[in-house]
Amino acid sequence: MKSSNQTINQSTSQLSVNQPAAELSEGLSGYSEKESALIERWHQVCDELTQACQCAKSDNQPSTFSTKKVILLAVSKTKLATMIETLARAGQQHFGENYLQEAIEKIDTLKQSSVAAQLIWHYIGHIQRNKTRDIAERFDWVQTIERDIIARRLSEQRPECMAPLNVLIQVNIDREDSKSGCLPEQLPELIHQVKVYPNITLRGLMIIPARDDTDAFARTKALFDDIGAEHPDLVAWDTLSMGMSGDMSAAIAAGSTMVRVGTAIFGARDG
Repeated sequence: MKSSNQTINQSTSQLSVNQPAAELSEGLSGYSEKESALIERWHQVCDELTQACQCAKSDNQPSTFSTKKVILLAVSKTKLATMIETLARAGQQHFGENYLQEAIEKIDTLKQSSVAAQLIWHYIGHIQRNKTRDIAERFDWVQTIERDIIARRLSEQRPECMAPLNVLIQVNIDREDSKSGCLPEQLPELIHQVKVYPNITLRGLMIIPARDDTDAFARTKALFDDIGAEHPDLVAWDTLSMGMSGDMSAAIAAGSTMVRVGTAIFGARDG
């Protein structure tokens, strides 16, 4: 199973994150114009992530925050497998998919690629009960657990030959009717249910806050810390997935360990 802890400063990239512009331009000489633009956008996001990490550490979290723990998840929904392969060759490992059938096609296509072994796949879409087997058999992470039945089915359907599936509980932190996720007061019961399943590993929480509600990040971090203190048996409780293209810095300042970035890397959505 692939490592789940690749970060921006542990990249296997041919092009280092902090590479000077002249060296970056030279390193892109073998790529097409579209591929070069994609990699340049990715490098810009990596640079912004590095800066946000440095600011967060210097501001107020020197004892609890480390740049080594912030993972960049490239949200590749609606994007071509060739774009994922290009970024993987540059060093990106973690990719997030929302639409299952589309994801299956890309995962199966890229199994034949030389970058297959380094790809770490995250499912970040809504989960239907009748689709859990496909998710359990193909993904390394699932970030959208909100019901016990889904967690149980994923554990039961995870192949024995694969490492336990890493899972996050999605919290509807702002109680929006339009969004999925369990409510904060439902977390204690759900955690007690999910943590005992043998073929999944409960790693933390994921949120999609209301627009411009950056206070949600601090509230989620407090929840995350409280759960970790109350459940010392959760030895892998280490992941807080929050922050996207527009609010990445605020999320990192609040303690995010994983940011999900799509548009800033891949450009506008195709659908």
